[in-house]
Amino acid sequence: MSPVTAGVLQMLALIAALALAYRPLGDHMARVYSSEKHYRPEKWIYKVIGANPSAEMRWPAYLRAVLAFSAVSVLFLYLMQRMQGSLPGSLGFSSIDPDQAFNTAASFVANTNWQSYYGEQAMGHVVQTGGLAVQNFVSAAVGMAVAVALVRGFSRSRTGELGNFWSDLVRGTVRILLPISVIGAIVLVACGAIQNFAGIHEVGQFMGGTQQWNGGAVASQEVIKELGTNGGGYFNANSAHPFENPSPFSNLFEVFLILVIPFAMTRTFGRMVGNLRQGYAILATMGVIWIGFTALMMWTEFAHHGPAFEVSGGAMEGKETRYGIAASSIFSVATTLTSTGAVNSFHSSYTGLGGGIQLLGMQLGEIAPGGVGSGLYGMLIMAIIAVFIAGLMVGRTPEYLGKKISTREIKLAACYILITPALVLCFTAAAMALPTPGNSMTNSGAHGFSEILYAYTSGANNNGSAFAGLNADTQWFNSTIGIAMLLGRFLPMVFVLALAGSLAEQKPVPDTAGTLRTDKPLYAGLLVGTILIITGLTYFPALALGPLAEGLAS
Repeated sequence: MSPVTAGVLQMLALIAALALAYRPLGDHMARVYSSEKHYRPEKWIYKVIGANPSAEMRWPAYLRAVLAFSAVSVLFLYLMQRMQGSLPGSLGFSSIDPDQAFNTAASFVANTNWQSYYGEQAMGHVVQTGGLAVQNFVSAAVGMAVAVALVRGFSRSRTGELGNFWSDLVRGTVRILLPISVIGAIVLVACGAIQNFAGIHEVGQFMGGTQQWNGGAVASQEVIKELGTNGGGYFNANSAHPFENPSPFSNLFEVFLILVIPFAMTRTFGRMVGNLRQGYAILATMGVIWIGFTALMMWTEFAHHGPAFEVSGGAMEGKETRYGIAASSIFSVATTLTSTGAVNSFHSSYTGLGGGIQLLGMQLGEIAPGGVGSGLYGMLIMAIIAVFIAGLMVGRTPEYLGKKISTREIKLAACYILITPALVLCFTAAAMALPTPGNSMTNSGAHGFSEILYAYTSGANNNGSAFAGLNADTQWFNSTIGIAMLLGRFLPMVFVLALAGSLAEQKPVPDTAGTLRTDKPLYAGLLVGTILIITGLTYFPALALGPLAEGLAS
């Protein structure tokens, strides 16, 4: 069997698995966020935190709860790292430096999981499990809660109430993320991933000396790292490490975990707004972009010319021989089109055009299918922009799901779209203009520029994957990427929740003969075109200086 055929079969198996999970998981999430019942463990949590889960919140209160919870989480995780040397289970590691502790705290709370450190050489068991793994759960639940609040904005009318953040946070964690993670961890342990609290131990001779490895609760952290579209690995090699990703089956299973909730949330959306066809239209848009990017990535990596590439069957540099080009390409596209950031290969080693595909996937806003929660609300923002453009074409006031898209809604959607490119391009320009940050690049020319562009694209879009080749463990990069991660996560949420509140206050508008049908293939095609054109116009000059220049020169 040829490697290309094997890759196609893996894609078909992955699509089949996602299709089987789509309906039951999507319906389950809709029931979770629509239920008025509170389970006993949830009531205990509400009592501890002093929250009233039945109290409805308008968008300013919902936003304050999101920001307050996230601020406390950043502080808690920062202090854990700074105190690591005094904590039990530290494996003898010292406390984390202030700039790196800030960067890591911001990273995991923002659902980015950018790591400027070697996990197995810096973090002990307590910080890994009590700090980082916990944030993998709750940061994902925050994104899901904000997405559900926006969906309620479409489904409700003549009220500004969007639900209760504390209830949405707890339910998303307890009823969705935890049960799937338990089952997923068992599967990964069965595949060979490790799960223990062993210390550092020697594993034999290595180049004349001994080699040491850490144990750890790897399988349990690995599953929520992928399921919550987080991406931070227990080991520096991330999902290329055999302790995290032991086999080709576990590799495909981890890709499934990355994609299953973001895709299934489109059915949750359709169910909650009372129109499943609307969810299918969003699903089709996401699916077309994901499959198209995966096909392009495989083509660029398999078809690259040169004697070395012809002998190996494609661009194998930086890719695990256990998985090869096809599985690495599938994994790479899945992580860069979502906010996962996990890697099973070094992205810097991809072809110039392959690196451009990775960059563009993040620059789309990670909406195909995107992060847990953030993918859905990002796609709904683009859907609003698309109906606005269609309204301009035919001279009608745009409407979406029975709500008029007026000046206020468009301003909020525009602010959402502009904030991330502004962060990426301004920080990249500053890093390239100043003399010190450029010393962190290990490559010159177009590839070196791509390293800087990739770092800020990954941070501001809350992805967390690294292009490699860039020494990001400096005060400049730890501080600026940390700021980009926080602003890139929480500023868009301000506009999403404000938009949700504005929509919820409207009264529904009945469909007429002139209403644009947003559940048809024509609209899905318009939405795909809108996404690609807006992103292309925003980022094309930067992409032309980096991956496009490198790809055309090779």
